[in-house]
Amino acid sequence: MTKTMLTGLLATLLLIASSVAQAQQSKVERIGVIYLGEVFVTVVDGLRAGLKELGLQEGKQVVLDIQELKGDAKAAASVAEKFEQDKVKLIFTNTSPVTDVVIKATKNTPIIFTVGSDPIALGYIKNFAQPGGRLTGIQYLARDLTGKRLEILKEFLPNLRQVVVFYDADNPVSAEGAKLARAEAQRVKIKLVERQVKSINELNAALDALKVGEFDAYLYMPDAMVVSQSQRVVDVARTKKLPTMFHDQVVVARGGLASYGQSYYEIGWRAAKYVQHVLAGKPPAELRVETIEDVELAFNLTTAKQIGVTIPPNVLARAKKVIR
Repeated sequence: MTKTMLTGLLATLLLIASSVAQAQQSKVERIGVIYLGEVFVTVVDGLRAGLKELGLQEGKQVVLDIQELKGDAKAAASVAEKFEQDKVKLIFTNTSPVTDVVIKATKNTPIIFTVGSDPIALGYIKNFAQPGGRLTGIQYLARDLTGKRLEILKEFLPNLRQVVVFYDADNPVSAEGAKLARAEAQRVKIKLVERQVKSINELNAALDALKVGEFDAYLYMPDAMVVSQSQRVVDVARTKKLPTMFHDQVVVARGGLASYGQSYYEIGWRAAKYVQHVLAGKPPAELRVETIEDVELAFNLTTAKQIGVTIPPNVLARAKKVIR
């Protein structure tokens, strides 16, 4: 082999090595993201921000394939199946109805969940310290704070007598929340009117049937399908001058009267570290599940004025967020 040929061969090998190194450095991991819709997009926003802070830039290190279900959790099945066929690195889910469907629709893909109830009771993990399977993530207190929300509602509406709730009784998280609401309603001597709805169409029909003055307030129940339609609930409630108590201040910012619970944005932001760990090769089975316990109270005084409600100063002073 001549010197010229050897030089050419070395140059070619160096070029190939350089191309391989660049390909490895520029490898972009695909992440499947499934959410019900509407206010749940706030969780996705938080996830994006968290990944960015951890140095995982969209389009450079990761690609988020985001699929909105428009309130239909069953639609997650085909989406999850496609994600697994396409070999995404992991699937990110929010709410137990969506997570339940994704678990059944997949076999091997890691799942990072954010759910509002006990993931052990839901059958997702063995224990918080060592989940033991292909799932891990974050628990927030959507269900557990149901009674406290009703208690606060009674505080700023002292003449409260009758409260309406909407939920799907087939959703175990919602059913447990209803038990907590009943217990608190009995304690504070309030009549809890339960309107059970199994679909968005049934929810819309129930909302349309509400009469002005029929109820003293609406109370959020931990039902993902209903939450995915929270803007519709807000709009109907304001039209019919019905005070509302929700779970996240993003709904208050959109016209709800009050909320008490965790921040969807923070939930997504905290979940980003689980995505980072799985991308780095750590199995979900070894990633401790975190429970978010920080809560915040929020009021929208513009809405209060529109529907003729005055929030007592002592209650308003406890709010973390006040929209005027």
